Amino acid sequence: MDDLNADVIVAGAGPAGLMLAGELRLSGLSVIVLDQLTKPMQQSRALGFSARTIEEFGQRGLLEEFGELDTIPGGHFGGLPIDYRIIEGGNFGVRGVPQSRTEAILHTWAVGLGAEIRRGHQVVGMTESADGVEVEAEGPDGSELLRASYLVGCDGARSTVRRLAGIDFPGTNATIEMKMADVTGVPLRIRPTGEVGEAGMVVVLPLGPQATRVVVFERGAGVRPTQEPPTFQEVAESFQRVTGEDITGATPLWTSYFTDASRHAAEYRKGRVFLAGDAAHIHLPIGAQGISAAVGDVVNLGWKLAAVVKGQAPDSLLDTYHAERHPVGAMIVANTLVQRSLYLGGPEMQPLRAIFADLVKIEEVQRHLVGLVTGLDITYGAAPGDHPLLGRRLPDQELITGDEKTTTYALLHPGRPVLLDLHDSAELRAAAAGWADRVDLVTATRADAGAPAASLLVRPDGYVAWVSTDGAPDGLEDALTTWFGVPQPAA
Repeated sequence: MDDLNADVIVAGAGPAGLMLAGELRLSGLSVIVLDQLTKPMQQSRALGFSARTIEEFGQRGLLEEFGELDTIPGGHFGGLPIDYRIIEGGNFGVRGVPQSRTEAILHTWAVGLGAEIRRGHQVVGMTESADGVEVEAEGPDGSELLRASYLVGCDGARSTVRRLAGIDFPGTNATIEMKMADVTGVPLRIRPTGEVGEAGMVVVLPLGPQATRVVVFERGAGVRPTQEPPTFQEVAESFQRVTGEDITGATPLWTSYFTDASRHAAEYRKGRVFLAGDAAHIHLPIGAQGISAAVGDVVNLGWKLAAVVKGQAPDSLLDTYHAERHPVGAMIVANTLVQRSLYLGGPEMQPLRAIFADLVKIEEVQRHLVGLVTGLDITYGAAPGDHPLLGRRLPDQELITGDEKTTTYALLHPGRPVLLDLHDSAELRAAAAGWADRVDLVTATRADAGAPAASLLVRPDGYVAWVSTDGAPDGLEDALTTWFGVPQPAA
C-alpha cells in the first residue's frame, strides 16, 4: 500500500497495546497507537501480574523500572491453597502493582523507542485490501483516514476492531458479579487470597499505607442490569451481609465491578487484522491471568509482524500467532470457569471441592495447576526432538562472554532472536551465517560450570526453538528457516 502512515496501527493503549508498540519499535517498525481515552486511566482493577509476565518484562529490561517487587509465594486454585514455589520461578504473582503504574512504565518505554501514541482517537471504520488496512479514526480534529500494513485490536472486551473485522466472540454471559471499592478511613483485616462464607466471599487487599481494596461476592445476588459501577453504599451493604462488618464509615475513592462473563475469539488473525488481550479473551480475573495473557499475546505477535513486514519471513509465520496463542486463551477461560465453580459455587459444588482437595495433595497435580495459572508451562511448536527445553521458555541464567558476565534475559533485551553457542562450535556458527542479519550469535559459557551445556536457538519471546547438546548443527538450518525465513545469499 502506498503512503503508509505506519507499518502497524494498534487500537488501545492498555498493557497489550503499549507492550506491542514497544516490541514493534525494537524491531524498527513504525507504529501508531490509537486510544479513545484523552488521558491514561488512574484507577486500576488489576493489581499485579503473573510469574511469566515477570520474566517477559525481565527479557526486555523493564523490571528495574518497577523497583522492588513483592511476589506472593502461596496462592490457590479455586480456593484450594497451593505453594506456588513448587515449580522453578513459581509464585502467585506480583502484589500491589496497579495496572496504571504498569501502563505508565510501558508508555515511557514505547514512546522512548519512538512509538506514536494518539489519545482521544476512536477507531470507527476499517477497510482491508490485498496490501494493507485503511483505518478511520475519530479524533479531536474530526475524522481521519490512516493506512498501515496491519491492524491489531488491543481495545478491550468490547473491541471495535473485533466487530469491524467480523470475528466471532463466543462464550457465556455473566452469572455472578463481584463488586469492589477502594477505601480509606477504616481498619480492615487483610484477606489477600479471599475468605469464603455461607453468604459469599470477600477479598481485602492493601493499596499502600492509607488505602484498602475490598472485593465482595454475595451469593444469590445475581448480576445488576447495568454497566454502571455500583455505588459505595451497594458495596458496603453487600460487604456487611457477607462478613457482618460495617464499612459504611469509610471514604470511597473508586468503585467498580467485574463478572464471570467468559468469551474467546474464534480467530486471533483474520487477514491483516489481529486481536490481543481482552479483545481476544475475557474471563473472571483470578491469578493475574488477564494482564499476563495480554502481554504474552503481544510478545508472541510483535516479532512475527516485524519479520513479515521486513520481508525476512513468509506471511505464513503470522498464522503461528493464532496456532500458539489461541490454545493458551482457551485454557485460561477454562481454568477460570473451573475456579469460579470451586470457589464461588454453592453447596451443590461441595462433592467436587472434596475431590479436588484430595487431588491437590498430589505433588504432580500441584505442579500442573501452578504451571497452568502462572503461564510457566506454556509450550510452543519447535523442531523435532526430546530435549526438555524445546518449545518451552528459557529460564534466566548467568553466562560468561569473553571476560564479561551477562544473562540469558539480557541477551533478549533488543527483542531479537539469539543463537546461543555454548560449545564454541565453528560448525554451528558456519551453519547460521546466512541469518546473521536477523539472529544474534553469542558464544558463551555458563557461569555454573558444572551444568551440562546446551546450545540453543531462542526466539525473541524467550522460547527455545532448537537445542544441540553436543554443538553439532543438526536441524539448525531447518529451525532458522521455519522461524526466521530463508538465509541471505552467500557473499
